Parts: sequence; structure tokens; C-alpha cells
Amino acid sequence: MLNEGITMADLPVHTIVFEILTRVPAKDVGRSKSVCKQWYVLLSTQDFVRIHCSRLLVSSNQRVLLIDDLTCSVHPIIFQSNDYGPSSIVTFPFHHHNNDVSILSLLNGLLCVCLNHTYELLLWNPTTTAFKHLSTPDSHGFYINNLDAIGLYVDADDDYKVLHIKRRSGVLGVYVYSREVDSWRYIPFITRQEYLSPHFNWSAGTFCGGTLYFTVCECRVGGTNLVICFDVNSEQFKEISFPPVPSTGMVQGVLVNVKNELHMFASTGMFEMTIDLWTLQGDYWIKVLSCPPIPPISLSLWCDITHYVTNGNWFLITKLGNLFTIEMDMKPFECFYPVTWFRGFKGAVFVETIVSPSI
Repeated sequence: MLNEGITMADLPVHTIVFEILTRVPAKDVGRSKSVCKQWYVLLSTQDFVRIHCSRLLVSSNQRVLLIDDLTCSVHPIIFQSNDYGPSSIVTFPFHHHNNDVSILSLLNGLLCVCLNHTYELLLWNPTTTAFKHLSTPDSHGFYINNLDAIGLYVDADDDYKVLHIKRRSGVLGVYVYSREVDSWRYIPFITRQEYLSPHFNWSAGTFCGGTLYFTVCECRVGGTNLVICFDVNSEQFKEISFPPVPSTGMVQGVLVNVKNELHMFASTGMFEMTIDLWTLQGDYWIKVLSCPPIPPISLSLWCDITHYVTNGNWFLITKLGNLFTIEMDMKPFECFYPVTWFRGFKGAVFVETIVSPSI
């Protein structure tokens, strides 16, 4: 809103352009860069990229990316029918093999991916097609599935970084890649020796409120479960407890950042899973919703939350590819029902932005 006495004619042209173009879709920003040199410079500044990204980070702008062999497809989400809209094809801009790309972490339109045949890590923006190799000759930036954990985050200086937790023969190494300085460095982290065992499953990091959160779950009934937190500005680690869920079956926690509040879907059971929704307040978990098991729907052992939408619904997908909807405003016994949807084994829900993988 303009101050009293100030008209549009009183504003500098670059201010008007800035305010308008920080609200348009990412692909339109890319096209606008070719209008003139002044626009190209303005739309390439970090201030423009940051504000444009913040204004696009709403659930109605979410897209679903599905990877299939040599290409991937991007689908808009039709919220009224819980379905996909017409897809657009994105060709991978980097060299890879068939069925070779795994998505490890994502933030603000950037994806951290791994090339399975070389173990290399890359940062990739599928909207702009820009990418950056993170591997180095001194063995940084190589990811081992089921042993390593990755978290993508941005610090107080607006520097995008990748936290790489390595487990190698009972030895833990933690390294941070900085987009600003384009290099890796070591960060000390001492934890219990048993957590380094391959019997513990480390999740990808979930960035929320200046902290990266990892679930660490022992792969056995009655095993140890905890959450490891990494403060991205102080670069200090700490452990917090898992929500108090029953330990009578296998346990898994799926972390989700919703409007900068951390939630966990904690599932426990064997053939029929009980799933509770918790939110983190301080270092303690508060139960938000309890979903008792429903016999006609047999959920698989491991479940993933894909995303949530503006009307409050959450979507849960099993490893077998079955998708269920959790309606937050319904009674507990009405929480689960199948919906018509397709989804590949590899994919991500992201927002299209112009955030670059390199400076």
C-alpha cells in the first residue's frame, strides 16, 4: 500500500518492476531476464531471488516431480480432486545412466540428488535446469545409500548448504558444503557408537526454524529411536527424544515442515500401522491427532508423507505405492481412505523457484 500523497508515478521504475516480478512464476522470471540488460541485472540479484522465493513458498504452488529412466516429469496438483494436472517433461541436464538419479533432500526449489552409478552428489534446480557437481578429488561429495544422511538448508547469511553425515566402518564423519565458498569442511560431532551401526536407519534432514532434524531408528522391534538436531547457525548437535509411541512393533518417524513448525507422523506396528501426528514444541512432542488402525486398509511396514495441501489434508504413501489421505478435520475413525493417484518410486514435491545451485 502506498503512503498518503505518494502515487505510482513517484516510485522508481526498478521498484515497480521488482514488486511485480517477485510475484510471477519462476519460468516467467527467466523469460523476463531477456527483456533488457537492466532487468537481467535486477532479476539476478540475491535480494530478488530471496524475496521471489519467499513469495512463492505456498502449498498451492507445489509441483510433483517424478523420475522415470532418462527423463522426469513435473505435474501441477489439482487440489479439488487430489490428482495431477497435465505434465511437462524435464530432460536431465547432466550425464547419467538409466534409473540412476535419487533425490536425497530438497529446499526452496533446489534438489540434492545422487547419481547411483558414481555415488556423486549434485545440486539441481529442475525449473531452471541449472546444476552443480559437489564431488571433489579428495573424496568429498560421494553418497553411500543406507549409510549416509543428507540435509539441505540455508543459514542466517542466506548461504545454501548441504550437511553430509557419513558412516564408514563404525567411524562418523560430518561435512558441510557451502554454496557461497564452493567447498566442503569438517564439523565435529560425537554421538553414541551404536548409532553408527547399519542397524540404525538415519532419515534425510528436515529443515525447520533454523535447525536440521534427523530421525534415527533402530531396525528391530523395541529398538532405540531418537531425533538428532543440528543448529545450522551455531553448528552444534543435540539429541531429543522420540514421541512416546508404543514399541510393540517397528517404529518410524516421518518429519514434515508445515509453515515453519515441525511435525512428525510416528508410525508403529507390523501389518497394521497405527499412525499419530505430533508437533514439536521446544524439545517436547505434543500429540495432535491419533489415527487408530482400520482393518480393511493394510498399510505397508514403512510409510512416507508426501505433502500437505491448503485445505488441511495430508497424503501418505506406502512403499508399495498405495496412497491414502488424512483429513485433519474429520473424526479419527474416518481418517484414512484410498484416493486415485499415481506416483513413481522416485519423486519429490517441490516449489518452482529461480534459486541457483551455484553463485
